[in-house]
Amino acid sequence: MRIRPAWPTARVHALPGGLRRGLAAAFAMLLLGPLPGCREPVVPPGAPTPWPAALARTWQWQWQLSGPLDVTVEADVFLLDPVRTTSAETAALRARDRRLVCQVRVGSSAATDPDASRLPAGVRGAEVPGRPGTRWLDVRRWDTVSPVLADRFRLCRGKGFGAVAFDDADGYLHRTGFPLAFDDQLLFNRRLARLARSLDLSPGLVDDVPQVAALAPDFDFAVNQECVRRRECAKLLPFVDTRKPVFHVEYAGDPATFCVTTVGYGFASIRKDRALDAWRDPCPLP
Repeated sequence: MRIRPAWPTARVHALPGGLRRGLAAAFAMLLLGPLPGCREPVVPPGAPTPWPAALARTWQWQWQLSGPLDVTVEADVFLLDPVRTTSAETAALRARDRRLVCQVRVGSSAATDPDASRLPAGVRGAEVPGRPGTRWLDVRRWDTVSPVLADRFRLCRGKGFGAVAFDDADGYLHRTGFPLAFDDQLLFNRRLARLARSLDLSPGLVDDVPQVAALAPDFDFAVNQECVRRRECAKLLPFVDTRKPVFHVEYAGDPATFCVTTVGYGFASIRKDRALDAWRDPCPLP
């Protein structure tokens, strides 16, 4: 929370009585919380998503990026595409007290992105394997890429999302066409977390497991793919140890088998098809 300088006392006393009393009540609410008999303030659409520590082990979640959105899925958290998802759909989910997370590509850009033309050729590198038309970005060029990413985040905020998950935030692990180092990625991801918070969005890290220990203090939650298959679930414990949610998915295997591991770690786990349509098979809550 930003602390603003107080008004000079003489200037406050010079105000009309009604306005002076109103200011006093407002300051009291800021410092002490709502006064007796007052309602809690209504949370505006897209306000930062709270992740209460008491519920860290009880989340159920859904990740859907393709097919008609099923807003009736019994999940507490929905991870969605902010371009495909309509404001009406987010409103329907928020009316059911669902927490909404938008997935934003931060380290890549597709030719079909509405903002693709805003990224000059000099920051677009090698093609992402298996994703024709999508190219890695030079994340060292913060002054060039951050205005585009900020607008992607604003789209999330405007549609009623309260959190943003950073996808492709691990370009340093791939052949991007740029000499990205571990520290380049670390700096970029931390800058993104600060940018998200400045726009009233809770930041979440997608994969980038080798940097979890360093980045966990900067992020509110993690999204992980296939840590069981990759045998790296233990590396996500810095999030769990600080009571931050880990939303985990496996694309193969029997949930009855992998849930024993992931639920034991404290993750919210599901089985999904790689198409990330509406189908899901969640692990039972502990």
